[in-house]
Amino acid sequence: MDDFTTRTYGTSGLDNRPLFGETSARDRIINLAVGGVTSLVVLVTVISSFVFPSVPPRPLNVFFAVCILLVCGSTIVLIFWYRQGDLEPKFRKLIYYMLVSIVLLCLCANLYFHDVR
Repeated sequence: MDDFTTRTYGTSGLDNRPLFGETSARDRIINLAVGGVTSLVVLVTVISSFVFPSVPPRPLNVFFAVCILLVCGSTIVLIFWYRQGDLEPKFRKLIYYMLVSIVLLCLCANLYFHDVR
Protein backbone atom coordinates (compact mmCIF):
# COMPACT_ATOMS: atom_id res chain seq x y z
CA MET A 1 0.00 0.00 0.00
CA ASP A 2 1.24 3.48 -0.81
CA ASP A 3 2.56 5.68 1.90
CA PHE A 4 0.29 8.71 2.33
CA THR A 5 3.20 11.12 2.59
CA THR A 6 4.46 10.25 -0.89
CA ARG A 7 1.18 10.97 -2.66
CA THR A 8 1.17 14.33 -4.40
CA TYR A 9 -2.19 14.33 -6.19
CA GLY A 10 -0.80 16.39 -9.03
CA THR A 11 0.79 19.01 -6.81
CA SER A 12 4.43 17.91 -7.02
CA GLY A 13 6.74 20.89 -6.94
CA LEU A 14 4.10 23.14 -5.40
CA ASP A 15 3.75 24.18 -1.80
CA ASN A 16 1.79 21.32 -0.25
CA ARG A 17 1.27 22.74 3.24
CA PRO A 18 -2.23 22.36 4.66
CA LEU A 19 -4.60 25.15 3.68
CA PHE A 20 -5.17 26.36 7.22
CA GLY A 21 -2.37 24.59 9.04
CA GLU A 22 -2.02 24.51 12.77
CA THR A 23 -2.89 27.77 14.45
CA SER A 24 -0.30 29.24 16.73
CA ALA A 25 -0.96 30.16 20.34
CA ARG A 26 -0.72 33.83 19.36
CA ASP A 27 -3.47 33.45 16.75
CA ARG A 28 -5.72 31.64 19.22
CA ILE A 29 -5.23 34.36 21.83
CA ILE A 30 -6.03 37.08 19.29
CA ASN A 31 -9.15 35.21 18.14
CA LEU A 32 -10.34 34.71 21.71
CA ALA A 33 -9.67 38.34 22.65
CA VAL A 34 -11.43 39.81 19.61
CA GLY A 35 -14.33 37.38 19.88
CA GLY A 36 -14.67 37.89 23.62
CA VAL A 37 -14.70 41.68 23.40
CA THR A 38 -17.20 41.61 20.54
CA SER A 39 -19.47 39.16 22.37
CA LEU A 40 -19.37 41.26 25.54
CA VAL A 41 -20.15 44.49 23.69
CA VAL A 42 -23.06 42.86 21.83
CA LEU A 43 -24.44 41.40 25.06
CA VAL A 44 -24.28 44.79 26.80
CA THR A 45 -25.97 46.42 23.82
CA VAL A 46 -28.83 43.91 23.69
CA ILE A 47 -29.43 44.22 27.44
CA SER A 48 -29.29 48.02 27.21
CA SER A 49 -31.86 48.03 24.43
CA PHE A 50 -34.39 46.41 26.75
CA VAL A 51 -33.53 48.31 29.95
CA PHE A 52 -32.76 51.91 28.92
CA PRO A 53 -34.29 54.54 29.05
CA SER A 54 -37.30 52.88 30.71
CA VAL A 55 -38.32 49.32 31.51
CA PRO A 56 -40.99 48.92 28.85
CA PRO A 57 -38.44 49.11 26.03
CA ARG A 58 -38.82 51.45 23.11
CA PRO A 59 -39.59 49.53 19.92
CA LEU A 60 -36.87 51.43 18.07
CA ASN A 61 -34.25 50.29 20.60
CA VAL A 62 -35.34 46.67 20.26
CA PHE A 63 -35.30 46.98 16.46
CA PHE A 64 -31.75 48.36 16.64
CA ALA A 65 -30.67 45.38 18.77
CA VAL A 66 -32.33 42.91 16.38
CA CYS A 67 -30.47 44.46 13.45
CA ILE A 68 -27.17 44.09 15.33
CA LEU A 69 -27.98 40.44 16.09
CA LEU A 70 -28.73 39.79 12.40
CA VAL A 71 -25.32 41.18 11.43
CA CYS A 72 -23.78 38.99 14.16
CA GLY A 73 -25.57 35.97 12.67
CA SER A 74 -23.96 36.43 9.27
CA THR A 75 -20.55 36.87 10.89
CA ILE A 76 -21.03 33.69 12.93
CA VAL A 77 -21.84 31.79 9.74
CA LEU A 78 -18.63 33.08 8.13
CA ILE A 79 -16.61 32.08 11.18
CA PHE A 80 -18.20 28.61 11.12
CA TRP A 81 -17.39 28.16 7.43
CA TYR A 82 -13.85 29.43 7.98
CA ARG A 83 -13.23 27.00 10.82
CA GLN A 84 -14.55 24.10 8.69
CA GLY A 85 -12.09 25.00 5.94
CA ASP A 86 -14.70 26.03 3.37
CA LEU A 87 -13.28 29.57 3.09
CA GLU A 88 -9.82 30.66 2.07
CA PRO A 89 -7.52 32.27 4.65
CA LYS A 90 -7.97 35.69 3.03
CA PHE A 91 -11.52 35.78 4.46
CA ARG A 92 -10.02 36.08 7.93
CA LYS A 93 -9.44 39.79 7.32
CA LEU A 94 -13.08 40.16 6.25
CA ILE A 95 -14.21 38.47 9.48
CA TYR A 96 -12.07 40.85 11.55
CA TYR A 97 -13.47 43.80 9.57
CA MET A 98 -17.03 42.65 10.26
CA LEU A 99 -16.28 42.22 13.98
CA VAL A 100 -14.89 45.75 14.20
CA SER A 101 -17.96 47.03 12.35
CA ILE A 102 -20.22 45.25 14.84
CA VAL A 103 -18.36 46.82 17.78
CA LEU A 104 -18.71 50.28 16.22
CA LEU A 105 -22.40 49.68 15.54
CA CYS A 106 -22.86 48.64 19.17
CA LEU A 107 -21.05 51.77 20.30
CA CYS A 108 -23.45 53.91 18.23
CA ALA A 109 -26.42 51.99 19.59
CA ASN A 110 -25.32 52.42 23.20
CA LEU A 111 -24.78 56.14 22.68
CA TYR A 112 -28.29 56.35 21.27
CA PHE A 113 -29.85 54.23 24.05
CA HIS A 114 -28.25 56.32 26.80
CA ASP A 115 -29.17 59.59 25.06
CA VAL A 116 -25.61 60.92 24.86
CA ARG A 117 -25.48 64.21 22.99
